[in-house]
Amino acid sequence: MSSTQTEAKPASRRKLHIPFGLTLVLLLVLLFVLLSIFTDSFMTERNIPNLARQGSMIAILALGETFVIITAGIDLSVGAVVGFTSVIVAWLLTNDVPIWASVLITLAIGLGIGCFHAFGIVKMGLPPFIITLATLTSLRGIGLLLTNGATISITNDSFTNFSRNDLLNSLFGIDISPFDIPNLFAMVVLVAIPAWLFLSHSRWGRYLFAVGSNAEAARLSGVSVVRTTYLAYILSSVCAAFVGLLLASRIGIGNATQAEGWELQAIASSVIGGTSLFGAVGSWHGPLLGAFILATINNGANLLNVNSFWQRIITGGLIIVIVYFDQLRRRKR
Repeated sequence: MSSTQTEAKPASRRKLHIPFGLTLVLLLVLLFVLLSIFTDSFMTERNIPNLARQGSMIAILALGETFVIITAGIDLSVGAVVGFTSVIVAWLLTNDVPIWASVLITLAIGLGIGCFHAFGIVKMGLPPFIITLATLTSLRGIGLLLTNGATISITNDSFTNFSRNDLLNSLFGIDISPFDIPNLFAMVVLVAIPAWLFLSHSRWGRYLFAVGSNAEAARLSGVSVVRTTYLAYILSSVCAAFVGLLLASRIGIGNATQAEGWELQAIASSVIGGTSLFGAVGSWHGPLLGAFILATINNGANLLNVNSFWQRIITGGLIIVIVYFDQLRRRKR
């Protein structure tokens, strides 16, 4: 047998490797195709922009959650932060605080919540699950106390119109509906670009993966585990506060009970996007795709008149399957 024949044999056994990100894109495309076939109202000029808006806020929330999960942590408070910050911005606006100042104050509160989480983890030695769970319940209670259990209506049209408008219409007054990009989806791009630069092209992004892989080894290598932990939880809470601003803009009210359960959707989106709950594995694009996959499933289920309870069962099943295969992958290493 010639040498060329012997060399060709191993090459024929090589397995085709499809990047996980591409797999998610193909899955999203498949969902679009199937829903277009089985429903007449999915690929319409009204539903697609609505789908983009539905998935955008969870996508940003999931991206923030991913920073924490990469460090082998968890942030259960993001949904409560969204509801709480919607109350804060609504209260500020009703008291005639300028929009720019209201936005900055709200984001600063998100930063403070992230610092509190990191302080509890690093200095007090509390598990991330416990400190963020405590914050979840506390922020709901504080928000309800501030509003006396009611909602705060936002009458500032400039603020509320933002999330309901499209990008070109907002910037230049040009209406090319239904082909324009919703402002909420544009905010996903606004957050995704720095997230890509941070995770893929900065030393701080590498530090997140190092801490998630082995915190003690990272410390011995010169990585500041304390600073990295602070950074991860600050990014998560600031993203949640930003979503709180977008939610308040979209629904026009501040309500502490809004976004209840969104923390689970954020975690699910991150996990579906390939982030490992064991840490050190994740990407900037995975949680975004995961969020829009979930949004598409939920949107399609609504159009098909599927019981909403089944949507939760599907989400839970996806998490179980993906975490199971993640465990199998870790065992093979």
